[in-house]
Parts: sequence; structure tokens; C-alpha cells
Amino acid sequence: MPTPLRLAALLALSFIPHSVPAAEAEYKPELFQTLKPVYADTFDAGPLNTEFWEVRQSTTWAVKDGVLTGSPSSKEFQERKKASDDPSHAGLKPVIWLKKVPENFVCAMRVRYDATAYQKGFPLFDLGHHTHTLSFGEKATTLTIKKNVQSAPVEQPLFALNQWHEVVIELKKGKLLLSIDGKKHLFESSNIDMTGQAQIDFKAVDFGTCQIDSIRLWEGL
Repeated sequence: MPTPLRLAALLALSFIPHSVPAAEAEYKPELFQTLKPVYADTFDAGPLNTEFWEVRQSTTWAVKDGVLTGSPSSKEFQERKKASDDPSHAGLKPVIWLKKVPENFVCAMRVRYDATAYQKGFPLFDLGHHTHTLSFGEKATTLTIKKNVQSAPVEQPLFALNQWHEVVIELKKGKLLLSIDGKKHLFESSNIDMTGQAQIDFKAVDFGTCQIDSIRLWEGL
């Protein structure tokens, strides 16, 4: 049974296309004057929208009880990949791409990464495919810009394993604003640029899971 808040969101979304947020006024951007709705989902109805999502490395993703949940690939796939010339894509960690991401964007989501420990790797978001990487450790959040051009570790905000977080990412050329549960940090660099990129990659910890409860995506104007 949906909670009152979720029911209200569903009622609002029922009068408009599923890919459009109920109201732009729900989020006030800091890097943009206005927002143009691109996509929104609360994962309460229907299968995964493959117009906006692409499952990678044969990992397992399913919508259940209002949550998009990702798990590692099958043991058979892992063993086959490990024995091939491409062992790094064996699907040990859940990986999925959010597609059609604008060059200047705001993405707001409720998400969690579950795992037993950080030492098997760090959960992360790739903004663009291997372009700008936000990786989350126990003591620092690190933005790696254009693979290895720049690295910017910060002590806050942190993203802990095994708990839900409200995450907002605003990105325009030269700036990236990250908010986790209301705590914010602004990264600034001339190398921050999503030109030619159109995706956000979700990558969990090896043998862990990723869960996405809701997501909203806008183009920043």
C-alpha cells in the first residue's frame, strides 16, 4: 500500500505523461534560472522504462515494491567473462545507465548502495561515460574530472552504504553542485563539461546492490 506522500505523487503524475515531473516548482535549482522537465519515475507502475534506462554487464535489475533494484550478474556470466579477454566487465557490481541526460542538467533521486564493506570498492556515479566520476568512500567524496585530468576529494557531503540518501546533482559547464541529504558542495573547474555526453552511470560495490526509489531529471536553462 503506497504511503500518503507516495500516493499524492502518483495522483499528480497520473494527469501527465509518465516521463514528466508533476511540477517544476518541487525543486529550486541553484545553477540555473529555470528547469525543463525531461523524465521522472517513482517505479510504482509498469516495467523498467528502457527509453531512459540501459542495463549493463548482464546485471540483474527489476522493479519491485516501488523500487528499482540492481544485483550482480549470474554466476555463469561472471565465470564466462572472467575466462574471456574482458574480465573487467563480469558484472560483479550492478551497473545501469540513465540515458538522454542533457548537457546542462539537474538530477534529483532517492538512492542507496548496499554492501558489507567499502574495501571491495566504492559506489559511484559516472556523469557521462567515464567522464566525471563521483566516488563515495567512508571519509571522503571524490570528484574525478575527465578520467584523470583533475581529482577533487572533499570531506562533505558523504554517502554512506546501507542507507537511503536524497541526492541532487546540478551540472553546467564549469560547475557541479552535489547535495546529499541537504549537505552541499560546489565543485568548480573549467574541465567540468558534459558536451557530447548524455548519460549517468550507476555503479555499486562488488557483490553489492543498488536501489533507486525515485528519480527526476531536468534540463537546466
